[in-house]
Amino acid sequence: MGGRLLVLFLLLFTLPAFAADLPHWPKAKGEACIASNEVMRRDHPDMLKHQRDDTMRLGIRGAKASLKACVECHAATDSAGKMVPVSDPGQFCQSCHAYVAVRPDCFECHATTPKSPVREASR
Repeated sequence: MGGRLLVLFLLLFTLPAFAADLPHWPKAKGEACIASNEVMRRDHPDMLKHQRDDTMRLGIRGAKASLKACVECHAATDSAGKMVPVSDPGQFCQSCHAYVAVRPDCFECHATTPKSPVREASR
């Protein structure tokens, strides 16, 4: 009996800690990504690392997974029309990475906003 009460007590007071709000981020510009949301959530680090290795070690460019394409699609604009870096709080990359407590090193070298105006994806 005492064990059940202890379990009930722990559930009542610890469940809210696990029900943290999911991150919210600006919508992407394109209609579809290169893979489903589930695949992208799970595999995007490996896709980008594979692309990085192919580019840096083999000189292969233009593969399907490109950080530049991610930024072009996911960078938002503020109310004045100025590009907001994807690594800023509340933006696409930062909100998910903060939620899962991961600090990506992508943007130590790569741009966080598109160099040219955001294009509409034709996918």
